Amino acid sequence: MMVKRNSLIFLTAFGLLLTGCSKSGLEITKNDILEVARDDANATKSECENVSIKEQKSSYIVSFNTNGGSYEYKIGKDGIIKERSFKRGAKEETTETEKVEEPVKEEKSTTSKKEEKSSTSFDEGQQQAINAVLANSGLEQSDVSNITCSLDSNTNQYTVTFVLNDVTTTAVVDAATFTVISTILG
Repeated sequence: MMVKRNSLIFLTAFGLLLTGCSKSGLEITKNDILEVARDDANATKSECENVSIKEQKSSYIVSFNTNGGSYEYKIGKDGIIKERSFKRGAKEETTETEKVEEPVKEEKSTTSKKEEKSSTSFDEGQQQAINAVLANSGLEQSDVSNITCSLDSNTNQYTVTFVLNDVTTTAVVDAATFTVISTILG
């Protein structure tokens, strides 16, 4: 009788395990979504105020304030950032909205890693922005290819892009402090 009972318990546990594993999609919680947004904004939990998470059909809208400004994200239920908006302080004219799927047009570009090393020249501000992004990523300029950098004078931010292992990285850097505001892989 004891063997049958243990077998029944084992089969029931195994069945429950298989049932739990059969879900096809990942279930991302609101806390996970908030963590994605905070990580992208380089903000800690204690730096975020007025946090709001609204669930929509296929995404979440996350908004919060930090000392640096206000952030709003549209994040898919898969955890991928679809759109972001950053407003520095209370000034409307410094709002940046970026659709993640569409890269920003750059002013300077190179076509190969060799050309990037030898012929690309950036002004002092662009080079500082590039250095900040690479340092933030733990990379050297020689590690990456196709580096571009442009200044958006409306937001006073640099957009830096580069390719590493066939993955394009786009980062936004504050032009006044050379602080990396956000980094997007893909």
